[in-house]
Amino acid sequence: MDNNLPDNEKSLWILKTKGALPLSRLAQEMGVTNEGARFHLLKLANEGLVECTAEAKGRGRPQQIWSLTGKGHSRFPDCHAELTVHLIRTIRDTLGDKALQKIVKANGVEVFERYTNELVGTRELEEKIGILTAIRKREGYMAEYKKEDDGSYLLVENHCPICAAASECQGFCESELNIFRTLLGAQVHVERLSHIVSGARRCAYAIKAVSE
Repeated sequence: MDNNLPDNEKSLWILKTKGALPLSRLAQEMGVTNEGARFHLLKLANEGLVECTAEAKGRGRPQQIWSLTGKGHSRFPDCHAELTVHLIRTIRDTLGDKALQKIVKANGVEVFERYTNELVGTRELEEKIGILTAIRKREGYMAEYKKEDDGSYLLVENHCPICAAASECQGFCESELNIFRTLLGAQVHVERLSHIVSGARRCAYAIKAVSE
């Protein structure tokens, strides 16, 4: 996260990347007091960007949980969404679904070649994942990864800058998963655990080296 962001923008970024959070946790992430965090959240709520729900946990007062609204999620851009969806529908209606799939495949080839060029010379799996994460982060996916206790890796994309296109044509998501699998090699298992297009908060991939 860019620490130079205004506090209200920081809170949006944190809620986007970490999901719904209680006020105290959000204040901790922002580096401000609970009252300071509440002040910024109330301003964002008035703008329709965040919302608060009460969650009961045992005895005592219900805990306030803050999350992004649909309007809040839209602050993280979907690149040229309206135009892209229009083009996809036009191609499908005028040229047919087979032509659209050829375009998706050609795009996948171009992406794969570009990613492959950036991975030249890498051998270790974690190094490959690190470079792939950096590429995806640069492209607007708000990507990050971590190594799990069992030696596997979790690659997370907190935002999809082509969500509208992917929702209109699932071939983009299938191509993306195939690219990841081919890039990381036959001895690596890649499984998509969650999917933004299917309604999840983020896309997440489990990556694990497998024995021959």
